[in-house]
Amino acid sequence: MDLGINGRTAAVAAGSAGLGLGAAKALAKEGVRVAICGRDKTRLADAASQIDGDVVTIVSDMSDPQNASSFIQAATEQLGAIDILVTNAGGPPPGTFTNTDINNYQQAFDMNCKAMIELCRAAIPSMRERGWGRVCAITSVGVKQPIDFLIASSVARAGLTSFLKITAREVAADGVTVNSAQPGTHWTDRVAKIVPDRESAAKNIPAQITGSSDDFGAAVAFLCSEQAKFITGTGLLVDGGQASGLLD
Repeated sequence: MDLGINGRTAAVAAGSAGLGLGAAKALAKEGVRVAICGRDKTRLADAASQIDGDVVTIVSDMSDPQNASSFIQAATEQLGAIDILVTNAGGPPPGTFTNTDINNYQQAFDMNCKAMIELCRAAIPSMRERGWGRVCAITSVGVKQPIDFLIASSVARAGLTSFLKITAREVAADGVTVNSAQPGTHWTDRVAKIVPDRESAAKNIPAQITGSSDDFGAAVAFLCSEQAKFITGTGLLVDGGQASGLLD
C-alpha cells in the first residue's frame, strides 16, 4: 500500500532506538526524508545505519524541553520545512504513589509532556501555512489504562493527550492531523529493564506476544499517511488487546 508520503520530510524525536527508531524506519521505507535525534552520537549513527533511506542525525536530548525547538530548527535547516512530526521521549523511572518523589513528577512532565508540546509549537505553524501536516505522538497504553508502577509516566502522558485532542480540533481545517499511537508492551531496551524476560512480558497480553518496534512503526506511518487525512484527535492502541476499557 502506497501511503502517499514519498518525498515528504519528517522529524522523529528520540529516534535512535526503540519505538522512535521503528517509526523512522517505517517512514523512510515510504520515501520520507527523516531527521532523528538522540542524546548519543554513536547510537544515532548506529540507528541511521539501520534506516533504509534519506536520514540525518541531530544530537538533542528531549529530557530538556528547551531542546525541542532547536531540534525542529536543525531538522528544517537540513531537510526543509517539516511535514511530519513524531513526538517521542524516554520514560521516567518506574514508581508507585508510595515511592515516587514529587521531583519525579516534574521530570516526567518536562520530558513526556512539556518537551512534546514544544515540539508541536515549533513544527505545526509551518504545517498550517502550507496546508498539510501530520503529527503523531508516541505515548502509552497508560493514558487509557493507567499503569500502577509507572505513575509519573501515566500522569504526564495523560496531560499530553489532552493537549493533543484540543490542538487537533484547532488545526484540522488547515489540513493538519494530530493523533497519538499508544503502545502496550513492546520488547524494547526500556521494557527489558523492567520485565525479566519476553515470556513474562507477554503473560498478561491477550495476544500472548509482545509488540515489535517495526510493527509499531508501521502503525505510526499509517497515521502519517495521505489516507489518514480524516483521522485526527484520536489515539490508536497498539497493545495486543492489553487495555480492557470500552471507551476510546
